[in-house]
Amino acid sequence: MQNYKYGHSNFFMSKYTVVVEKGESGYFIAYVPSIPGCHTQAKTIPQLTERVKEAIELCLECGIKPVRRNG
Repeated sequence: MQNYKYGHSNFFMSKYTVVVEKGESGYFIAYVPSIPGCHTQAKTIPQLTERVKEAIELCLECGIKPVRRNG
């Protein structure tokens, strides 16, 4: 599990937890549990890092609201 700090103009600077798994096909798969539907995949971790940042930005721009968890 990796944490990425990410900022968006409509939101304060936030940290989103990104879960990374390696799929059966060899691709890395990432999803952001606090942003419903926010996921991506790539062959390398550097590619995945860029793609997950883009996925977060797109989800937030589309109006998907992050789920804040207590604790």
